[in-house]
Amino acid sequence: MLTLTKSLFALMIGFIISTIFGVILIPILKKVKAGQRINVYVDAHKDKAGTPTMGGFIFIIPCIITVVLLLLTGKMDYSVNLFITIFVFISYALIGFLDDYISLKHNTNKGLTQLQKLFLQFIVALVFYILMRHYGDGDSVLRITFFNFEWNMSWFYGLFILFLLVGTSNAVNLTDGLDGLAGGLSAIAFLAYGLISWGSYWISGYQDIGIFCFILVGCIMGFLVFNSHPAKVFMGDTGSLSLGATLATVAILTSHEFSLAVVGGVFVLETLSVIIQIFSVVVFGKRVFLMSPIHHHFERLGWSEGDIVKCFWIVGFMLSLLALIYGVWL
Repeated sequence: MLTLTKSLFALMIGFIISTIFGVILIPILKKVKAGQRINVYVDAHKDKAGTPTMGGFIFIIPCIITVVLLLLTGKMDYSVNLFITIFVFISYALIGFLDDYISLKHNTNKGLTQLQKLFLQFIVALVFYILMRHYGDGDSVLRITFFNFEWNMSWFYGLFILFLLVGTSNAVNLTDGLDGLAGGLSAIAFLAYGLISWGSYWISGYQDIGIFCFILVGCIMGFLVFNSHPAKVFMGDTGSLSLGATLATVAILTSHEFSLAVVGGVFVLETLSVIIQIFSVVVFGKRVFLMSPIHHHFERLGWSEGDIVKCFWIVGFMLSLLALIYGVWL
């Protein structure tokens, strides 16, 4: 009950600081003309051109501030696993910021090249692996408890970490195409992993990882005050890459890697829709979807943006409940 109370308190503090920070940051982003360029192939989005981006700082900075406050007041305890989580959170935020900054500087949607992004992400994954193996209590064993399956991946586990970090961060990035979509789904996913972390008693700092997830949920909710339709700010790669990589990090540290595909089921669906579309066009010369990612397909079908977001949130919520049944109960 004490952990639950701490987590709810942390969520509330994160929400308050994030909301206040949003009121301060958005005018600054407008002043420096950090406006988002919009995909011209989506007619309904033309009015969004010029909306400030890099809004991910609205939940990133308040999240770090809240963690520091709780650590200093003794409401959270330091652990290597908490440090790894925060390290990935900040590192991917910086990668995303660099990508956003280059895009804005050159007035285009192209920032870092894929090779540059992959190199930076590889460095973060390598540091993650070293910290986990030598200073944390993690191992290189991939487990599927439901089937009583264990596989010692040895050094290959480092590549597996890279795959999860890159895959999940890019999946959230692809999903960030409608007002509130990626933010709402991320809040639901971190809420689920906060609860899963509480049950991961075999790792050090499991309660504090859970509290961190709840802090992030509160901060994302504060961001959604400004990002819900009609959005006053977009999270940009600064936010989406950070959220996806941190989600993967918590899944890895709690040994619930496969639950990630369920909790982040909508993110997976968005990514698969892009892969299927590209494969179908290249191989067969035909489109499977009217437009990808799949949320744009529903827009082309005539669905309103609000209805798509609410539908995807519900699907994400139900998938998270299924993952919780497996991750906490079974």
